[in-house]
Amino acid sequence: MNQGTLKQILLITDGCSNSGMNPVQAAKQAFQNGVIVNVIGVLEKHQSELDPSFQEVEKIAQAGGGIHQVVYKEDLSQTVQAVTMQAMSQTLQGVVHQELKHIFGENHTLDDLEPAKRGEVMEVVDDLGESCQLDVFILVDTSASMRDKLPTVKEALLDLSVNLDARNGVNHLAIYQFPHHKETIGIIHDWTETLTEMSVIFPKLISSGMTPTGPAIFEALDQFGYKETSEWMYDEPYRQEG
Repeated sequence: MNQGTLKQILLITDGCSNSGMNPVQAAKQAFQNGVIVNVIGVLEKHQSELDPSFQEVEKIAQAGGGIHQVVYKEDLSQTVQAVTMQAMSQTLQGVVHQELKHIFGENHTLDDLEPAKRGEVMEVVDDLGESCQLDVFILVDTSASMRDKLPTVKEALLDLSVNLDARNGVNHLAIYQFPHHKETIGIIHDWTETLTEMSVIFPKLISSGMTPTGPAIFEALDQFGYKETSEWMYDEPYRQEG
């Protein structure tokens, strides 16, 4: 099986999108271009998962073919690692499912295999997870509502880099923030195989402004070389429900 490259956008946000295009539609476009969108929603202690902001987190991940996790900022570091690796495994399992359909027919899935064969397939998935190239574009919400969460975000991303270094496959990581002055997104760290230098760059972040999550996801596609402007996406400014 061709190992290929797994491409993810890892969105870290408090889910308070309030500017620009619908982030759910932007995530859908990313998925259509072969980029999975995974979302980590960062709660405050007084918030619950029933909050509309975190319902948005779930909808973005679903549209982007990815997974989501809602956490308190104190638990962010472990969650960033878990979501990245779980999404990689889920994506690889999806590839395996498609391969099985080609071999056995549309009505057959991994669950239809006998236990021994299923175990062999999962070993292949695990091996691919260790050896495939992984491109992760990390998109950090630095709007005003995220201000006190940013130090924890920095620690979580440094931990993620260390964790990924243990893989055999090549890792490409990039970190951008949104918003950034008058731009939708701004670079924190360009594509690299390690984020060790980020400890110097990250403290320069200034938290302010609106939360243009949809435009940020759409602009992130440009960094993968997949941006295909769809004018209709700009026609209707996004307004969060509830």
